[in-house]
Amino acid sequence: MDRVLLSRIDEDLDSSEVAELCFLCSDIINRKRLEGIKDAKELFMRMEEKGLLENSSFLSQLLYTIHRADLLNMLENDSRQTEETDANPFLSEYRLLLYKIHEDLTQENLDKLKFLLKDKMPKRPLELSSTALNVFSEMEKAGLISNRNVRELHVLLLEFDRQLAMTVENYMNNTTPPVSSSQERSNGIPHVLQPSLSMCETQPAQYVDVCSDTQSQITLPLSDETEYYVFTKNPRGLCVIINNETFSGKLGRREGTDSDQNALDSLFNSFGFTVEPHKNLTAEEILKKIKELSERDFSMEDAFVLCVLSHGGNGFVYGTDEKEVKLEQLTEPFSNMKAPTLLGKPKLFFIQACQGVKGQEPVCQCTKPGELPKMTSRLSIEADCAPENTVASGADMLLGMATVPNHKCYRHTRNGSLYIQELCKQLKKAAESPNNDDIHTVLTRVNREVSKNYTPPSRQMPEPKYTLTKRLVLRFI
Repeated sequence: MDRVLLSRIDEDLDSSEVAELCFLCSDIINRKRLEGIKDAKELFMRMEEKGLLENSSFLSQLLYTIHRADLLNMLENDSRQTEETDANPFLSEYRLLLYKIHEDLTQENLDKLKFLLKDKMPKRPLELSSTALNVFSEMEKAGLISNRNVRELHVLLLEFDRQLAMTVENYMNNTTPPVSSSQERSNGIPHVLQPSLSMCETQPAQYVDVCSDTQSQITLPLSDETEYYVFTKNPRGLCVIINNETFSGKLGRREGTDSDQNALDSLFNSFGFTVEPHKNLTAEEILKKIKELSERDFSMEDAFVLCVLSHGGNGFVYGTDEKEVKLEQLTEPFSNMKAPTLLGKPKLFFIQACQGVKGQEPVCQCTKPGELPKMTSRLSIEADCAPENTVASGADMLLGMATVPNHKCYRHTRNGSLYIQELCKQLKKAAESPNNDDIHTVLTRVNREVSKNYTPPSRQMPEPKYTLTKRLVLRFI
């Protein structure tokens, strides 16, 4: 990043704001490297050492969190800043939770918190703690709180501020995994991208609806072929992963994309699929591979999956030669008409690529919505009903897009993309659930979690489209 711009930002930040920024960075930068920092210039040097200033993404998150919209605008308006869709490490939900409590805690309640901690922590550091962030840092050093355990903080807040205690309770409910940490690491799927909670979603009533789709329900057996796609063959199907990391021209290297490939590879192997990865294909090579696959005999398999990880634009993805491949060129060759051995079988396409340059604006659920535009629809019947033993050529397909048309999507430069990592997490969670959670339920959860992830000043909104004619449930074998 431009040093003149960083210097201007440094001049506008006071010492308390610098301390807040250091606290927010303490999950990513070693605490000892943050000790003694007095101004933002020193912090920027530490950030440079960690590669956090290669673009404006991480600094934007920090300035957004401490409510310095003026400095955030300075970053966005800088003509030398190029558009960047790769995100640096995200601020954790845990760190944002503590910062929110710090903002909302009165001086009187801060004194109460310190009083309640006197028997639990060394006296001297506690006395020197002038802010809630200082207290939280000392509690972390004493092992009283961590990103996996904030129960002690919850108990303390219950004594004097039940509203903040509820905020912590919601955090605990939202981040507690349904399986043990050892299970979470099984099958090689990293649990690395934790969705952040927007301040508008901390009301307790809203969490009833969020959790409703995990409640037990009466379901039909998976062997019911009229209701479910049946998976009996071994292997279950073919999963092809096209992973484009390095490009020949102006498009940047897609760092972190191998984490997405590894997560998909491990997951679909666990589902009993044969996984076929392809790295760095040009547009021509992609189309050649698609043609080859569409002519393949799938009669001994139950499904086909294609995952494309690349840069993209509205309605297309890029080959490594930066030439376009339209989405229709990826999906249409596998229609029931053109790939008869896939007739009546599910064809799944997952696309991790930007579809434009717009960012999703964060909209608070507390805001009164405006008048919705009027919608009209017209249905016309142009032919007699087809015989019962035929299906539409475009049936049994699902297209899972990382983002809606014209908008960007985000990728962690080490741990992978928001969409693919959340998709793998939710598919794994559904596979381990006693309920028959189908792909529609899974993708709804992916939409929810990705859309509320903290990527200021924008959000990301995935978009699934499908013509599936039955429920699709993926299980480990």
